[in-house]
Amino acid sequence: MGGIAALLLVLILLSDFIVDYIPYSWEKSLSEPFTRSDAADSDDQESKQLEAYLQQLADRISIVQGLPEGMTIKVHFLNRDPVNAFATLDGHVFFFRGLLEKLPNENALAMLMAHEIAHIKYRHPIHSLSRGVLVGLALSVLSSSMGDSIMQSFINEAGILTVLKFSRDMEVESDNAALDSVVALYGHTKGAGDLFKVLQKETKDKEPYEIFSTHPLTENRISNIREQSEQQLSKDSTVTPLPEGFADWLTSGQAASTENKLSR
Repeated sequence: MGGIAALLLVLILLSDFIVDYIPYSWEKSLSEPFTRSDAADSDDQESKQLEAYLQQLADRISIVQGLPEGMTIKVHFLNRDPVNAFATLDGHVFFFRGLLEKLPNENALAMLMAHEIAHIKYRHPIHSLSRGVLVGLALSVLSSSMGDSIMQSFINEAGILTVLKFSRDMEVESDNAALDSVVALYGHTKGAGDLFKVLQKETKDKEPYEIFSTHPLTENRISNIREQSEQQLSKDSTVTPLPEGFADWLTSGQAASTENKLSR
């Protein structure tokens, strides 16, 4: 047992380095139990239009970001009030209606989506969970059921879909990738900063929403984004409006909703 304890200690200390060697395909088995929808798919046409549009934009961003082979993005819409969005294991990205309905243009939406996709590209979610995952993998060598139990317990307690903590360096890395993505899509960064205006307004004189515990909006981050954005602007820079009917898609009583069991 002493040897096992020593091995686990080494894995914990080296987790940030070892996690890069965990095959991306393994993330699917970790995330699958927690990313299934509780509700049946809606046949509502507006729901299908919304889902198709969000996935199409995600696919465009995935191309310009050059995601590694085998890494795909699966977009989920949560028809709920929180002003929030988050990325988690195996390319799952979740967007709440509460945030989407406040975005003024597609450029701001693309900035938001590209930021979350960048977290996936750089494997920030698995890094956030690295210690618990590596302990589970190590124990699975001794007992498959023990390892699976440890990992699922850890993931459940961590609140994998809503409480992942990304470091400041991770956030800056994702910001930069998102800005590059917006430039690649539209030729400039106008409108990207509108996302942060929305987020700042939401935190003024209010308790922070979940997004601000996982995506800290420091003044340095905002200044960095503004500085980079201004370098890409020109007199011909115009924002792209959201699709006609976007607001109706969001408010439709039949809008598709993907819920996670762990958020309950």
